[in-house]
Amino acid sequence: MDRRLKNRNGETEIHIRLKRLALLWAQQQGYTACALEVTLPRCRFRADVAAYRPDRKQFAATGAIFECKQALIDLRRDNGCTTTTMRRLEKVHARREVLERNLRIHYPALRIADSLFTEFDSHNFEAIDHRGYKQVLRQTRALQNRLFDATKFETIMHYRCANLFFLVLTAELFREPEIPIGWGALVECDGELKLLRKPVWHETTGQSQLQFLQRVAAAGTRALNRTLEITFEDVAAARSRSC
Repeated sequence: MDRRLKNRNGETEIHIRLKRLALLWAQQQGYTACALEVTLPRCRFRADVAAYRPDRKQFAATGAIFECKQALIDLRRDNGCTTTTMRRLEKVHARREVLERNLRIHYPALRIADSLFTEFDSHNFEAIDHRGYKQVLRQTRALQNRLFDATKFETIMHYRCANLFFLVLTAELFREPEIPIGWGALVECDGELKLLRKPVWHETTGQSQLQFLQRVAAAGTRALNRTLEITFEDVAAARSRSC
């Protein structure tokens, strides 16, 4: 395998291989500007691979995002649905309110006098080690984490960070029902990627395309600096000499 893609931050060989295959596939499709680990506009996520394809005839362009997944748990973690998670969180929160209301009545000693007004005093519900209450707290934390950290696919498509979105998977991982709605599926087969599901096209503005291209260029520059061992201090020193 090509060793020019270095293993950083404990990244596995499989994940590196999938990113390399995505880069090759993108360039075969005419995406002339590509980069790894691109910070996306308007959201806090990074794309494994981002690619930009100009269209001179129609004075338009195409931006594509590729997410490489090597494990089913990793795929499912990013494939959360905000609406479904919010409904579950609201139910758990309502259950928690009922429990706390009952616990205030049956365990008045749990009250902590930390407010000028008794109705605003807090209560140490965890002191009694109530099994039902502990379960509700665990469910709340898990759903909140899922809501804020496990909706990557939905979020980057919602903000229209690009025109096309692809999942890049090993053959063993591909399951048609688990591919997010609107995403394409590129599956590794005999050392290359095959398009087993076409993505849905998403319109973006010219400004959004420019921002996307700028992010791709910035990520490419960072990678080139690492290769040539150019540091921030080198750039700052060169700038000071030119002034």
